[in-house]
Amino acid sequence: MSAPQPSAIEERRRARRARQRRLVIWLSIACIVTLVAAIGTVGSLVFSALASSGSASADSGPTPTRTPESLVFPDDEPATAGGAEPCTAVTVMSSLENAEMVSNLAKGYNAKPRNIDGTCVVVTPERDKSGVVAEAAVAGFAGVPADKRPTVWMPDSHTWLSLARAGGAASVPAGGDSVATSNVVLAMPAPLAESIGWDAEPPTWTDVFDAAADANLWSNLGHPEWGAFKLGKTSPLVATSGEAAMFASFGTASGSIAHLKASSIEDPKIQATVQQHELSTSHYMATPEHFLWHARQAEATGSAADFLSAVIVDEKSVWDYNRGITSRDGITRIVADPPKEPLVPIYPTDGVFAADNPAVVLTGDWVDQHEADAAADFLRYAGTAQGQQIVRSSGYRDLNGELDPAVAETAKLAADPAGVLPLPQQDVVAAVNKTFSDVRKRANVLFLVDVSGSMDEPISASDTKLSAAKAAITQALGHFTTGDGVGLAAFAQDAGGTMLPGEVAPVADISTSQNAFLSALGGLHSMGDTPLYQAVDTFAAQQAKLSSPDKITAIVVLSDGKNDTNHDTIGADKMLADLTDLHHASPVLVFTLAYGADADVDTLQAISKATGAHYYDATDPTKLESVLGDLVTSF
Repeated sequence: MSAPQPSAIEERRRARRARQRRLVIWLSIACIVTLVAAIGTVGSLVFSALASSGSASADSGPTPTRTPESLVFPDDEPATAGGAEPCTAVTVMSSLENAEMVSNLAKGYNAKPRNIDGTCVVVTPERDKSGVVAEAAVAGFAGVPADKRPTVWMPDSHTWLSLARAGGAASVPAGGDSVATSNVVLAMPAPLAESIGWDAEPPTWTDVFDAAADANLWSNLGHPEWGAFKLGKTSPLVATSGEAAMFASFGTASGSIAHLKASSIEDPKIQATVQQHELSTSHYMATPEHFLWHARQAEATGSAADFLSAVIVDEKSVWDYNRGITSRDGITRIVADPPKEPLVPIYPTDGVFAADNPAVVLTGDWVDQHEADAAADFLRYAGTAQGQQIVRSSGYRDLNGELDPAVAETAKLAADPAGVLPLPQQDVVAAVNKTFSDVRKRANVLFLVDVSGSMDEPISASDTKLSAAKAAITQALGHFTTGDGVGLAAFAQDAGGTMLPGEVAPVADISTSQNAFLSALGGLHSMGDTPLYQAVDTFAAQQAKLSSPDKITAIVVLSDGKNDTNHDTIGADKMLADLTDLHHASPVLVFTLAYGADADVDTLQAISKATGAHYYDATDPTKLESVLGDLVTSF
């Protein structure tokens, strides 16, 4: 067998080493000149000239966000005795990513007596996806009872405050002081990071995107079993790590990550480059936790490399993963032994973005002055020595950029990484948000709907399961755009054992097929039994024929029951084996959605797991629309 040929990545690594050798030589010369400068005026003038000629231009690279002098955190000053009851209620809305930290801060604050305007205070943490809260803020939290609306909003990045304000959210004030930071890094399973050498010699973002586009990268490095390079990204419409990934992509395409401009994002040539970057994305997910849960599941049956090669996540998520904590939904935590293949956080040399976890007291008419004063006191506490200790022990950097030593060791985080960048301001954020639908990787998606007799079951005075499913699918179509193929199939089994109605709208570009799709959707009616295994097996094989590297190929299965047929069909074991084979040959992601209390959750979870996709829970059928809306952010 001939030796593998060096890849483009290896060539760039050699070139970078050569640049580093030149840099060492230059620094040696600079040191000599500095010694001369100490001797006399002439040497001083020579060194000044060299320093002037080597100074950085405005676009030369990232600048650190750290302040030159460390902050001194004051001690907390609780009241000598708690104020009168009933206590003032302060609801703090966090993101899913920083929810643990916010919960710990609330516990710390509530543990001491508080007296604000004569009353005691109780802080209650809530959580939701940042993009979802931003949309709710723009809508004035319409539909949310006044006593349930947040008093404080603490997303993991100021970008969500910017988007909400840009959308007209009158209750979101300007500003927002940071409580903690967590850098958004490239995380890789240790064996992969070591194989490519990025654990020792970090790449640039250009190296990352080029590696992801190199179909033969792992084979050239002696690991064909790892398949193609699988780059995981969250959706920038709902998660900060997804935003940071897009900022890095646009910055690389425009020539400056540190000085990204809205005009660059709107440039068609730059957008074309970003579109090429996005082709390497395996698929998008709503939160970093989704990706890391699947990586851990893959490791349990082989290697995390079966699911991902690298994922763009925050440092805190790396810490969670490496200590054995994952979450399927971003809310429920699964605690297990640490992974055999821990993640290695990689800090690309042209900069990483810092999620700044800002907090604002909302100014809506549901927040009275007592609540605003109590909320301000809670935010004061977050900046105290006690609050910042909680920040560090929760896996975040404090306002001096310091980490808890145990956190840094477990997650292998850099103590003081160079080139940490603040996330861009409002105009850039808005431009990326607007442009994402144009540059994201396109998808071929088949909605596969259970239409067995149980779908006639009413879930409200006006809706059955089937009518609500039709409404939710219609709403979800708004996520797709020109270039996305969308189709519809349904399954039941008649008395003779035939699966019907089958495909009712072939996968076709939604820009021209939407009317036909909606007509077919409207024509569905319930009938017969539930050939779940046969339907999934049949349509997964059909979708595999559409599989191509430049599109996400997927099925969305919506089912309210167990496999139940009057004639024998394929069994569960054979279906799962077929799905596993397809996953390695012609990848088809089968996303499953359990609809109603009688859904076969275990089987639906096994189906999604076999294909590297995600399971979604709508066992409360009234939540179907929001759950399906979350699901389609994977495309």
